[in-house]
Amino acid sequence: MAIIPGAEPFYLPGGKTGILLVHGFTGAPSEMRLAGEYLNHLGYTIFAPRLSGHGTTPEDMAKTIWPHWYSSVEDGYHVLRSSCSNIAAVGLSMGGLLVLKLASEYPVSKLAVLSAPIYIANKRLPLLPFYRVFTNYVAKKRKRLPNVAEQYSINYERTPLNSLNSLLKLIRHVDALLPFITVPTLVVQSKKEHTVEPVSAQYIYNKLGSTDKKLLWLQKSGHIVTLDTEREYVFQELGRFLAGDEKRGALNE
Repeated sequence: MAIIPGAEPFYLPGGKTGILLVHGFTGAPSEMRLAGEYLNHLGYTIFAPRLSGHGTTPEDMAKTIWPHWYSSVEDGYHVLRSSCSNIAAVGLSMGGLLVLKLASEYPVSKLAVLSAPIYIANKRLPLLPFYRVFTNYVAKKRKRLPNVAEQYSINYERTPLNSLNSLLKLIRHVDALLPFITVPTLVVQSKKEHTVEPVSAQYIYNKLGSTDKKLLWLQKSGHIVTLDTEREYVFQELGRFLAGDEKRGALNE
């Protein structure tokens, strides 16, 4: 299956600490590109894999379920492991769930979880079994992001309902893992977004087994915080967190 131009995985060589960047549901590595370039300039080696079924067609994604997406994350981890002695992971949206699972199974030094869903803001979600009887896809509304080129915002315009159902299963799976994840973790969430219920971030923060954790609230961004209006602030906070130069607890409440 042909990859959408710009949706390819990317690797940016740097030092012995590697950062695995994991994009979100129906998205592509491009939504992590600006964050990757920022962190690479700080000296980190960067790898952003393309999750199975993403960056091609909705029909391709409809053939995949969450273990396929997680397998792509595992492959990305091993790519970094071949050249780096220390690996941290940053995940956006569903990518946040996938890096949380990664940290429960592999040596990861630090985690950053951005806009990760526990509660999805969609009133039609309880009707998912009904919709799946009549259709395999639903249209997505796309928000035009401010001051960012379209090349970074590669996303499907239709969501495969089979994949959405698998996302819900992944949420339940990761929810059960949270108390056993003990690595230092940064949780980032905008209070303004309308894709994930912001209470998801507080839930993840509270349930994490880590005693070394930070909850960072954003006030202006939408769901894709790596591309939205506060992205430079997010990148700076990521850099501080990965370097160990940050305060603990909840900020910007």
